[in-house]
Amino acid sequence: MQTFDNLLNIEDFGELYVTIQQSNLFSDSKFFVDAIPVHSVEQIIHSYQSQKNSTDFNLLSFIETHFKLPSDSTLHYHSDNKDITTNIQDLWEVLTRQPGEKGGTLIPLPYPYIIPGGRFREIYYWDSYFTMLGLSVDRRWDIIENMIKNFSYLINTFGHIPNGNRTYYLSRSQPPFFCLMVELLAAKKGTHILLDYLPAIEKEYAYWMDGADQLSETQTTYRRVVLLENGAVLNRYWDDADTPRPEAYKEDTHLAQQVAGATANEIYRHIRAAAESGWDFSSRWFTDAQNMATIETTHIIPVDLNCLLLFIEETLANIYNGTGHTNKANLFIQKSTQRKEAIRQFCWNEEKGFYFDYQFIKKQQKTVYSLAALYPLFFSITSKEDAAKVAAITAEKFLQQGGAITTTLHSGQQWDAPNGWAPLQWITYKGLKNYQENHLAHQLKENWLLLNETVYKNTGKLMEKYNVETSCIHAGGGEYPTQDGFGWTNGIFLALKNDD
Repeated sequence: MQTFDNLLNIEDFGELYVTIQQSNLFSDSKFFVDAIPVHSVEQIIHSYQSQKNSTDFNLLSFIETHFKLPSDSTLHYHSDNKDITTNIQDLWEVLTRQPGEKGGTLIPLPYPYIIPGGRFREIYYWDSYFTMLGLSVDRRWDIIENMIKNFSYLINTFGHIPNGNRTYYLSRSQPPFFCLMVELLAAKKGTHILLDYLPAIEKEYAYWMDGADQLSETQTTYRRVVLLENGAVLNRYWDDADTPRPEAYKEDTHLAQQVAGATANEIYRHIRAAAESGWDFSSRWFTDAQNMATIETTHIIPVDLNCLLLFIEETLANIYNGTGHTNKANLFIQKSTQRKEAIRQFCWNEEKGFYFDYQFIKKQQKTVYSLAALYPLFFSITSKEDAAKVAAITAEKFLQQGGAITTTLHSGQQWDAPNGWAPLQWITYKGLKNYQENHLAHQLKENWLLLNETVYKNTGKLMEKYNVETSCIHAGGGEYPTQDGFGWTNGIFLALKNDD
């Protein structure tokens, strides 16, 4: 993995890093890795080695002496009985971070940006698109453009947009929504925006497709690309590292100890790849839907990821068509046509009338029903007949009193039932509307907005996720407590509220 000067790699603390992450001093593994050293790595390691065996050595005191510990920016914010829309507008300022802010593992960005809130003290890639949808309602095009400039900066600096602007996120990305962000801004400011960001869009696409031209019968996978049996190339989630995630060190090492028949490094890679998906974690990624120890993320072709990449290919074709570069346009038309056909071949199930992820090692579809199946509708790449079948199953299996559940399974993972998440409500809602499934779309919208308003009335907060099966019980699952703030929930509430 490439390294960059003047950025802290938290794992450089070696034994001290491992000791702290295994110590249970902090309930959240992310807490320490967001701390800012007040001395050089070398000085801190030297102090630790000289003091650690002393009878009066206290690890917590040592940490507090040598590190500035992080704080929760939203902890002291209170809604004070404001109406929900006013509260969201006020929260934009609370959640805004200024350019150049740096320290520890944080990667400084050149323009202001909005964080999700709570333990998430940095920008997050796919979160930001859904946050931008709300910012557009509030006409905050200044911050939208600044965030897009930041993402372009990250692409040009690192070759991709990392999961978040932390050094421990550099080995992976997140669902590639950058092209949609640019399209959102272009709809406001004109098509020249697409040309302005064309190099960044192409560079990100190259990151996801790295190695595709080298695949063969003897090497059918490389990083994020997979050669399938009919010659099609589709994508998977991946991470270039195969060690415990620094932000979830205890959880990852604990899981790896439970797994038989696989090396710890394989498990760490699957865990990290699921983190790149944004769905961390879900029964989508497991062999046994109830058992995270069977995680197999890098063996799966996700339907949503490939729809996102299809959109990028279509966008690049349109840009090049518009500028008279017909050869390049035709190349991306060919790529998008091939991908569209492959998504249907490998992910569409005619008998069930639904889209499923594809396990390419076993050459069979996964069986988990998930809202990832709505992405082909969101991007309008399926037939009206197939869309009607997906809508019928959405109404039957997913629609709840508070919105749409993420999957139909109760696994204890946060990206499964009974939880609903703002981005997936939007994807589902817009996908249904694209195919004139307006009654179901409206019902989903009303259910979600009512749940958000009910929880806000009772708590004064907007949450990262919600229990959509009942508003009487908070959402659960995951590696950390439910967070409030919350960037993409704020954004989608405003977007849905203002969409006719």
